[in-house]
Amino acid sequence: MSVQEQASPPTSEEGAVEYEVSDGIATIWLNRPHVKNCFNWEQIITLAAALDRAEEDDDVGVVVIRGRGHTFSAGADLNMLDSEFLATSANSIKIAQVSARTFDRAFNLAKPTIAAVEGHAVAGGFELSISCDFLIAADDAKIGDFHIRRALFGGAGPIYRLPRYIGLRKTKELLFTGKLLSGKECYEWGLANLYVPADQMDQAIADFAAPMLDKSRFTMRITKMAANRGLDGDTETLIALESMTCNVAHQSEDAKEGVQAFLEKRDPVWTHR
Repeated sequence: MSVQEQASPPTSEEGAVEYEVSDGIATIWLNRPHVKNCFNWEQIITLAAALDRAEEDDDVGVVVIRGRGHTFSAGADLNMLDSEFLATSANSIKIAQVSARTFDRAFNLAKPTIAAVEGHAVAGGFELSISCDFLIAADDAKIGDFHIRRALFGGAGPIYRLPRYIGLRKTKELLFTGKLLSGKECYEWGLANLYVPADQMDQAIADFAAPMLDKSRFTMRITKMAANRGLDGDTETLIALESMTCNVAHQSEDAKEGVQAFLEKRDPVWTHR
């Protein structure tokens, strides 16, 4: 069952997510700046659709998620959490699962995903940011789980992603205190790949994405898949996974082109197959 099939009807609000492509980079904008890009049903569902669109878009090599209004996302819209719809445990579990599957879509997308965090990325916004392959934080970013401050619990990633990034002790520090980290602290903790002055974010995204844009998308896809699965298996399983992925890569058209281009001292021309 798709994320869309599990969701309740969206609200009438328009443009909660915007999609644009430039120079091989798809930017998915969270566009509810009047509420600091807090997620409502429509935004969760349209985010999933935008990620699907980016995966199928042949003009796209890298996907970036950002927030309008110099804020990534302040999490779930508390008006939605206080609604009659979430008065039951069944519906509360439903929204947590739909959110988790949407954010996991970013983690398992066939193309590299980058969270470009300016301003706040807290609660659900934090969960989305750590579901991307990479995180670029502005120096004025405020990033953290935050749920504990409202006696809530994050159901879309913190307990299975955070320990793998920063270890169990640091995970507990964030989850138990609700503390927010600056962009620099996120980098120092291992949550961010880099932090940059806020006014340099556009250039930082372009520079970070550039080395991935000229690669074989077929090989990128299977490399990402193998790396993600490498978090879960035992040694023997991972050896088998690596050897099978290696074989699939080596038999591809792009691998043959890569070797031939090297021997002929020219740039490769990828077919992405």
